[in-house]
Amino acid sequence: MIERIVPPGVPAPRGPYSPAVRAGGFLFVAGQGPIDPETNQFSYGDIRHETRVVLNNIRRILEGCGASLEDVVKCSVFLRDGADFGAMNEVYAEFFGAAKPARTTVEAKFADPAM
Repeated sequence: MIERIVPPGVPAPRGPYSPAVRAGGFLFVAGQGPIDPETNQFSYGDIRHETRVVLNNIRRILEGCGASLEDVVKCSVFLRDGADFGAMNEVYAEFFGAAKPARTTVEAKFADPAM
């Protein structure tokens, strides 16, 4: 059975997707941006700020589904600028502590639609 979950207090999806989907014993969480759940607006700042906003949103989604960051098996991190890796990693370590999931981190940029 597949359950699509929109926990209370999380940012509204920006497209046609669910914040979380439970399939069997697995919980899949959609990628998140630095969106303030109270205003539902982007909360831009330096990479440390944006990483905290994103990971707090992921924590809220997990908790709304009865899980926690300690239950995370795999993360994918997409950075606009690879130079932000160290600062992102510092904040990431604050959230995951000893419960280190497998992780892939890549530098990724959206193409400029004007090009």
